[in-house]
Amino acid sequence: MQITILVGTMTGTAEIVAGDVKKALAAEGHAVDVLLMDNLKADVFQRPGAFLICTSTYGQGDVPDNARDFHADLVAARPDLGGKLAGVIGLGDSTYADTYNHGGMQFEQILSELGATLVGERLAHNASGTTLPEEDAVVWALEWVKLASPLAQAA
Repeated sequence: MQITILVGTMTGTAEIVAGDVKKALAAEGHAVDVLLMDNLKADVFQRPGAFLICTSTYGQGDVPDNARDFHADLVAARPDLGGKLAGVIGLGDSTYADTYNHGGMQFEQILSELGATLVGERLAHNASGTTLPEEDAVVWALEWVKLASPLAQAA
């Protein structure tokens, strides 16, 4: 399966997570590209295959700075994402209870509104927990691809 991982990050953690997910999925035989959200537009969804959003949360529950314009373009352009498979890896810290993992939630919401098929549950990694985000994301992504693969073949 062709998979594009779109990365929203402030400190680089989401980029590290995406890199580890890419390695794990590639080892399973999938073709994986990682793209930082800097300068991306909604037309990135014209690429073939499935999409993973890997994003942190910043500030008052916002998407990271490098993801703001991309998210805004999705909201403004409103592309039809019907038939597109997607998943969300959200990074956050439950110490900020009111805004915990809202970056991932915002992407999940707009993808759903635009008609994408969200595969599985969003991963909501907690930086205040005891596990590393890249380890949790690899386990989650390997399960996600098992759910997504039959849907991709049916499309």
